[in-house]
Amino acid sequence: QVRLVEFGGGLVQPGGSLRLSCAAFGHISSIDDAAWYRQSPGKQRELVAIISSEGISNYADSVKGRFTISRDNARNTMFLQMNSLKPEDTAVYYCNAFALTKIPDIRSAWYWGKGTQVTVSA
Repeated sequence: QVRLVEFGGGLVQPGGSLRLSCAAFGHISSIDDAAWYRQSPGKQRELVAIISSEGISNYADSVKGRFTISRDNARNTMFLQMNSLKPEDTAVYYCNAFALTKIPDIRSAWYWGKGTQVTVSA
């Protein structure tokens, strides 16, 4: 049993900020690499930010300088701080993480959250 659950989406004005959280639940020993993706209607899902187990992060050019990905390994939780939001940031945001499991019955693999809606509109 491994589940990722996103929190923090909502409606925000252009120029505003939101902080997304992703909590991993289940028989998890640790989280390796973790990432945030987003998908708008009619568009492909795109990588927004990724953070390695070493704490090294990379960002899509469209969000560089505005978004920050971070993690709390002790709590198996990932975050995405979004500042200076633009209407084009409107999308469903998905958490994606490689979970290392405690028991062999549960596979260590990439898992997805179900997503949280972020809408940026005046």
